[in-house]
Parts: sequence; C-alpha cells; structure tokens
Amino acid sequence: MKKLFFIYPIMVAVVLTAIIAGCSKDDEYKPDYNPLIDDPKEEPVDNPQPPASSGRNEQYRPQIHFTPDRNWMNDPNGMVYADGTYHLFYQYNPQGNDWGNMSWGHATSPDMLHWTEQAVALTRDDLGDVFSGSAVIDKNNTAGFGANAMVAIYTSASGAQQQSVAYSIDGGKSFTRYAQNPVIANNDDNLRDPKVFWHEESKKWVMALAKGWKMGVDFYSSTDLKNWSFLSNFFTPLAGRPSLQWECPDLISFDYNGQKKWVLIVSVNPGGPILGSGTMYFVGQFDGTNFTADDLNYPLWMDYGMDNYAGVTWSNTGDRRLLIGWMNNWQYAGAVPCNPWRSAMTLPRELKLVERDGKPLLTSAVVSEIDKIAGAWQPAAATLDVSDAYQLRVTVSLDHNSTITLGNSQGEQFVVDVNASTRTAIVYRNAKSGQTRFSGSFSIPSMQAPLNTVGSQVTLDFFVDQSSVELLTSDGSMSMTNLVFPQSIYKTLSISGGTYEAQVRQLKSVWK
Repeated sequence: MKKLFFIYPIMVAVVLTAIIAGCSKDDEYKPDYNPLIDDPKEEPVDNPQPPASSGRNEQYRPQIHFTPDRNWMNDPNGMVYADGTYHLFYQYNPQGNDWGNMSWGHATSPDMLHWTEQAVALTRDDLGDVFSGSAVIDKNNTAGFGANAMVAIYTSASGAQQQSVAYSIDGGKSFTRYAQNPVIANNDDNLRDPKVFWHEESKKWVMALAKGWKMGVDFYSSTDLKNWSFLSNFFTPLAGRPSLQWECPDLISFDYNGQKKWVLIVSVNPGGPILGSGTMYFVGQFDGTNFTADDLNYPLWMDYGMDNYAGVTWSNTGDRRLLIGWMNNWQYAGAVPCNPWRSAMTLPRELKLVERDGKPLLTSAVVSEIDKIAGAWQPAAATLDVSDAYQLRVTVSLDHNSTITLGNSQGEQFVVDVNASTRTAIVYRNAKSGQTRFSGSFSIPSMQAPLNTVGSQVTLDFFVDQSSVELLTSDGSMSMTNLVFPQSIYKTLSISGGTYEAQVRQLKSVWK
C-alpha cells in the first residue's frame, strides 16, 4: 500500500498544522512524488528469518497488542484462518524501523491474541515492492495450485501498481509466485490493496481494488484467481472531502433483520473523522457485479479515534466477521517514539450490522477471546491494581454529563467527557496525556464520537495498554482508538458528574 507523508491542515476546534516526520524528503505532498522511484531502495532479504527477540519489554511496548519484535510495520494483509490458526500478514520493513522495502511479515495465532512471529513471507521482486492484499483458501483448487492452497493476492508496486498472485501449499510457511504475474496489469500508481472473496451466488472469486487518489473501488471477478475480468466501479462523492486517497477496501456480507446486506469498508487518507487517516463504510447491496450503496449520510466512520486504519477482515471464518486494524495514523506514523519496533495492531474486533434508530450501524466489539487473558472483575478504586494492561468498564447515567479521568503518578491524564444531552463521548489527547512533542499533529484538542446507544445509561469499555487506549461502548456501537505515550501506564481513576458503576480486570501480557 503506497504511503506519502505530507502536511494536512484541518479544523478540529482549532486549526492544526501537521508537522510530519517520516519517509518523505519534502514538506508537503507533491502529486508527482513517488517514494518507490525517488527514495533509494535496499536490496531484498535472502531467505529472511524471524528476528532475534528483543524481549518486548521496552517503554511503550504494547503487552496485549501485536507488534513485530523489531522494525517497521503498517497495514494488516493476507488475513486468513486455516486449520485452527489465524494468519496475520502485514506490511513490513525487514531492514529498518522506517517505511520502506515493503514486504509481507507474518505471524500466527490460535486466538488472535497470542502471536508467534514467523519468517518474512514475501519480499520485493522485479515487479517491485509487495504492497497490501489478501489471502484465501482455495478449497476446490480453482487455481490449479492444489486443493486448500493458501493463495495470496497482493499489489506489486514499482512505478505502477499491479496485482500479483503467490501461493503456499505448506500452510503459509513458504510461497511460490505465479509465473505469469501480474494478473491485473496497470500503468499508474492508483490501483491497489486487492481484497478477494468467494461469491457463492455467481460461483466466482470477486476482488475489490482501491483507486488511490483517483478515488473509488473497482470490482473484478475470476473463476481461477489468475484471469480477472472488470465488473464495475463504485464511487460516491463525500461532502467536505473532495480529494483523498481510497485504500484497503473490504466487501463483506451480514444478516440484517433477516435480509442479506453488504458493507464496503474503505480506508481514506487524508480525510479521516478528525485528522489524517480514517476508515469509513458504506451499507448496500451487491449483485455479483455492482455494489449499490443505500441512501445514508456518508461518510459513516468505523472508528472515531485517530489510530485505527487499514483494517480488513479475516477470510475463511464462517459467519464471524473478524477485523484487525493498524493502530497508527499517517500524519505521524514515522515519528512515534517506539524503538526497536514501530507500530502495533488494534485489538481484534468482531463486526456486526445492527439496527439503530431505524438505520443500519456497523458495530466493532473486541472479540470474546479477550476473556482468555483476563482476570476476575474487581471494583475499580481511585488507584487501580493493574500492571501490564487492563480493561476498565464504566457505566454512567445519561441524565447528567460525566467526566472520566485516567491518570498516573506523574500527573499525566487521559480525559473522556460524556455529554448526556448530545449522547457523545469527547476525548482529549494533548500534552497532559503524555509525550506529544515528537509531532506537531499528535496533540488533538478534542475528538468526538456519537455513543449510538439507547436507554438511560451507557457502558464504556477502556482497553488500556502501555501506549494506547481503545474506548468502546460495551456492544461496539462506538469505537475510539488512540495512541498515547505516558511515562507509565495510567493507574488512577476519577469519575464525576452522573451516577456510575466501575469495575476493572487485569489483562495478562501475551508476551510473558
């Protein structure tokens, strides 16, 4: 997935000027700038192996989120479930802690929480870097690579972005590239991030492809994963966002009030709900050729925080729609103070399409597997008895405004206001919350999200790790994911305003 760093000013209570530290050598986006051409490239790694362990105990190192042991990571790729194992491939630089030399890193897990880092799966070849994509299990050997072959479909990126195929017949341990790549040729850098699924009604594979700065999503179909035919294009103008990159599409179906509905997920950058990166979705119908969006007030946002981007779902998971996102934002991704790794994934989420106020709403609750690493619930006191990470559950009444403040002994604070009249949550991430000076765009005066809840109270779940707070309603109707960099994990709690109940449970490190 192609990424460019630029300055993107936007009004968020005040005008913020984004000061970007990253891979770009320029201070602002230039349409003719291509980092694959203009940035020097290192040679690909021969027979790459998992790096030696750093111990995963550095300051800011997440304890319940996936991070590579070392080096740069961005988008999740090729997510597929097979033989009891969740495979997570991801954009990875095997040679450093900055964006570049894009390859597919690889990790496996029995539960989406405990991960084992594997050898790098795919590195650049003569078609270019290996950008984002997806993977499927070809149960019926439609491609001829073998029954139950794991087939990866990805973007080959050089001066152009073309789609290529590789396959594994040993459960993802090694991949062989298809000899006639690319399977979809292209002559520019605006066609990427293929997400493929089997469409049972038409008995064909369907691919969604993002059009980058050209905006929109193209759909293709194939009977064999190798020969693809163009089906249609989807695009709808977004009010107030005339020009932004469309990336990382995912088209998935849901049962909605007894009917089949389709949701098209698209990541956009810049142009998120606040600043920089964000993930929107469309609800509608897919007939095997065309996706048609329902008449709703777009864009609809999957997450109202700053740091949930490029999320896509695992394939081959039956009726469960399981998603993980990149927990970062292109406004400051290259500057976050993490070493020897850079970036984490969000906690895995289970998506559902529910009716709220007579309209469809995409919810994204943390997966139930989180219970595997959780201790017993305890009443939450002013000082929380926690260490590695924890889940705080607060139920507040909606007859008064409330303020929930997490803090630490250094006086740093993460503050959430619950506005009862507007039924919104307002989060403040600024110099009071921890380190922010590494980037001029990291401090946010406020970010606001609709609670999307009914009734006289709301239950909020805070999933707190060493450098992140994921705030969700208990049913996932609202999600706000944010990085934070306090000197130590928040361990104090104060709540004021409406009546409330609060409880906490320890979440055990997945690395210890």
